[in-house]
Amino acid sequence: MMNKKKIILGWIGVGITILFSSFWAYWGAFENFHEGWYSTSIWENLFLLLFQYLLFTTLFVLLALISLKWKKPGLILHILLGILGFVFFSGSHMTLRILIITPTILLGLLYYLGNPQPKKWAYRLIISVPLIIILAISIPLGYKVSQRTNDGNFNLRIVEGNQVTLAWAPRGPGWPDEGKSWQEAQDICDYLSEDGLVMMEEKQHIWRLPTVDEIVRSMAIHGNNSGGTWSPETEKATYVKKPDKETPLWDMHSKVIYYWTADTAIKDDQKAYIMTYHGGVFTKKKTSRQVYQSFRAVKNIN
Repeated sequence: MMNKKKIILGWIGVGITILFSSFWAYWGAFENFHEGWYSTSIWENLFLLLFQYLLFTTLFVLLALISLKWKKPGLILHILLGILGFVFFSGSHMTLRILIITPTILLGLLYYLGNPQPKKWAYRLIISVPLIIILAISIPLGYKVSQRTNDGNFNLRIVEGNQVTLAWAPRGPGWPDEGKSWQEAQDICDYLSEDGLVMMEEKQHIWRLPTVDEIVRSMAIHGNNSGGTWSPETEKATYVKKPDKETPLWDMHSKVIYYWTADTAIKDDQKAYIMTYHGGVFTKKKTSRQVYQSFRAVKNIN
């Protein structure tokens, strides 16, 4: 009877490990090709995939394998992982942090008290299930990323969109490769020189942030306009063809995946609309300043 209980406890631990590692494998593989995979170096991209986006997947798998072989070290390492998760999500609500640390420690206890049999199948499932998820997501998304259009022209661009034509700022202060808040973006636009390359001492009022409607209508895929339209009533953008992180509007080798727009959110004046490279429109607090949130200034064509 005792052996049967140990087997059940062990397989519960294996199941929870597979559940956790699979969740992080799913999240990590998608995020890797959403906000990651921007470097010109394949080795840097792979490093970020393994040690940033798949970090928790790798940790759960390794700890499970160690726990199956050595019970005490496995328990200690699960406790340390729980503490690491508690610290890693320090900016989150306390309830979420408790929900992270508690099951991780309990998982270590399940391995310590349990003994899944046959053990070889425990090893196989712990390794293979998250690996299959990673490959199933990464292969098609990796192929999609490899097909992105990049003409290498990061100068001032005249983009003729869907019933809108604008000049988009060149790489520089009006198109920075670093995070900016909404107000910072507005201020930079005000002082930007005619050619978009220099910050002037006095306000010029030449450049500005694009409206949601303008940027939606300007989005493109493989050099062709995406046929986007924006509905203020539903706060949704729709496209004939889904856009991507491509020139002339985007730099596929930049960390930036969101552009601020000029429009304040309808339901909350503390937020503004922000555009992601695949065409989605969301609201963010105007004070938000993440490395992947920036802007590209525009000006009207006379």
